[in-house]
Amino acid sequence: MKSKILFLISLIAPLAIFAQEKGLDERVNDAFMPFAEWWEGLVLTKVNLGFVEIPLVLILLIGGATFFTIYFKFPSITKMGLAIQTVRGKYDEVDHHEAENAAVNIVDGDVKGTIEDEGKEGEVSHFQALATAVSGTVGLGNIAGVAVAIAMGGPGATFWMIVVGILGMSSKFVECTLGVKYRDVDENGVVYGGPMYYLSRGLKEKGFTGIGKVLSIVFAILVVGASFGGGNAFQSNQAAVQISTMLNLTGGSTGVLIGIVLAVLVGIVIIGGIKKIASVTEKIVPFMAGIYVLASLVIIFANIEYIGTAVSLIIEGAFTPMAGLGGLVGVIIVGFQRAAFSNEAGAGSAAIAHSAVKTKYPASEGVVALLEPFIDTVVICTMTALVIIFFNIDAGAFDYGNAVGSTVQLNASGEYIGGVDLTSMAYDSVIPGFRYVLTIAIVLFAFSTMISWSYYGLQGWKFLFGRGKAADTAYKVLFLLFVVIGAAATLDAVIKFSDAMILALVFPNMIGLLFLFPRVREELSNYTNAIKAVVKK
Repeated sequence: MKSKILFLISLIAPLAIFAQEKGLDERVNDAFMPFAEWWEGLVLTKVNLGFVEIPLVLILLIGGATFFTIYFKFPSITKMGLAIQTVRGKYDEVDHHEAENAAVNIVDGDVKGTIEDEGKEGEVSHFQALATAVSGTVGLGNIAGVAVAIAMGGPGATFWMIVVGILGMSSKFVECTLGVKYRDVDENGVVYGGPMYYLSRGLKEKGFTGIGKVLSIVFAILVVGASFGGGNAFQSNQAAVQISTMLNLTGGSTGVLIGIVLAVLVGIVIIGGIKKIASVTEKIVPFMAGIYVLASLVIIFANIEYIGTAVSLIIEGAFTPMAGLGGLVGVIIVGFQRAAFSNEAGAGSAAIAHSAVKTKYPASEGVVALLEPFIDTVVICTMTALVIIFFNIDAGAFDYGNAVGSTVQLNASGEYIGGVDLTSMAYDSVIPGFRYVLTIAIVLFAFSTMISWSYYGLQGWKFLFGRGKAADTAYKVLFLLFVVIGAAATLDAVIKFSDAMILALVFPNMIGLLFLFPRVREELSNYTNAIKAVVKK
């Protein structure tokens, strides 16, 4: 273990030598920006609908989510109670037993080689799987991303983020059910799952072998790229910004040096494998989420007199945007894009974590998974938005729509600041000194997201290059290098690349979901019938 850690550090450490040279951060960003802009333009290719142009990926994402919501009779509402009861373990008797002909290796009643955030017995509970997946979705998108959305689209963007969060619950339900149904198990009993497997296996089952193979390979390539971008570079970038601000660090090499420290810490965890990853995220997620939600509630109650004004601004802005915001469609797109980046519903990433749960009924994990967008977007993102709106009502710190790229201009100084800085100012205005606590929370958000996404990307890498140790090491080295690159680059370059990589996953994944959703209905029926049978007893 120690030798592996030292090996990875020896590969990353030489970057520190170059970090001493003035201006390296800028040169890294300048080199990264052209590729980021090209990739963003490709993924966000727009379709002309006659009266407006909308990115094709958003049409596919929201259209698919809306279809699933209607087809499954609004599971975000009708299945919420079932989801809560399942994650609490009320129906463990139903689904924690051996399935007939199930594709799992059971030894002494234990599923061998699943995501081992479950302790000594090798079994993943619904709650543990939810915590593991939430750690990959709850991150800087909830803090910096929401601030950018409000600055660019005004309070009305909040409404559309909530809409996407509710619709996304249906997509998450579908993809995570399929993730369990079509998971794979190797000769050693190790479980692998996610869109790579339900695209290849599920579409082959329907007679579309060639299409399934192509889509699975495309997804695997993109999930590796997404793990380097939104799941890594964006997180390290914003963590580095916050650390630099809190410690008042300056200099052209600051970002790289912070990135190297983060890379070493991340490396220590991911070298330990998924058991180590899960044991860390399992502790970090409740702690950091608790701090952030508690602080948000304190600020909301402290500004309770503004709640009516804030709600009015959100509703009015959602349908009658202020001048300069690019019109109603512009506000909707900003809200949709931010929410999609934050909760990743429709992207398929969370299905990788959920696939390893021990259960006879795939739909049991699907209903648990629909809680993720609710926690991530409907609750946490909305809280962040309200705090920023309250701050601007009280201080008039910035004009909505007066944003350039991913920064917003302050009225008092004319200075442009990033999303993390804006959120930090908003929280600090009510809880003096909270920026230091927020810095810790931001670093923990970033850290847990990076290590969770390292697992997602590694599964895609293994799908492409095999499951040997050499392939594992190659991926982990590249992942840690992107920790450094993300910390060194400016937010503009990182956010372009990150958004595009996360959203690009929607293309192969959503196409597959639209082929395979009838299987989900069958699995849901199997699970609910099993519950009814047990209840009757």
